Amino acid sequence: MAELNTGDGGGGKGGKVRSKKQNSKVDLTAMVDLAFLLITFFMLTTSLSKPKAMDLSLPDKDPNDKTPPVKVDENRTMTVMLGENNRMVYYMGLLATPKVGPKDIAYGKDGIRRELLKQKKEVLAYSTALGKPKNGIIVIIKPTKKSNYRNLVDMLDEMAITGVDTYAIVPEFSPEETKLIDKK
Repeated sequence: MAELNTGDGGGGKGGKVRSKKQNSKVDLTAMVDLAFLLITFFMLTTSLSKPKAMDLSLPDKDPNDKTPPVKVDENRTMTVMLGENNRMVYYMGLLATPKVGPKDIAYGKDGIRRELLKQKKEVLAYSTALGKPKNGIIVIIKPTKKSNYRNLVDMLDEMAITGVDTYAIVPEFSPEETKLIDKK
């Protein structure tokens, strides 16, 4: 049992004899029990931070699938290649005849985000002129084996921030693209 003893220093002056007072005792058992109950209560009722995950759905790769590849208008396609040392190169259209680029660009709001918003606006204007206003920009993200995982996550975050709905992660490079992303 836990207790708190408070004594009066004892002893007196001048030869007077006083009667000795009993020490007062405070039982701390109830307070210790209450402390543990409160700790337990707050541990059980506190919500821990939930991990945030991004939904990513990939198609199944079927070796027997003989469907021809889908043709996409190159004026709607933006390719972003992620290289080593946080390097990023993008171009619009086909690499042989690019509409814009290929250009090195930085991450963040003044780099790739600004370019994505600009190209998204231009593609919507182009699609509306063709009579297909729902056709937006298509972004192809190509991470190299030397790129950081963080760079890919940053690029996926930019897709969510800018509202680009159609994007793909493609780990395949043409020889021209390999030369472009590897040069320094």
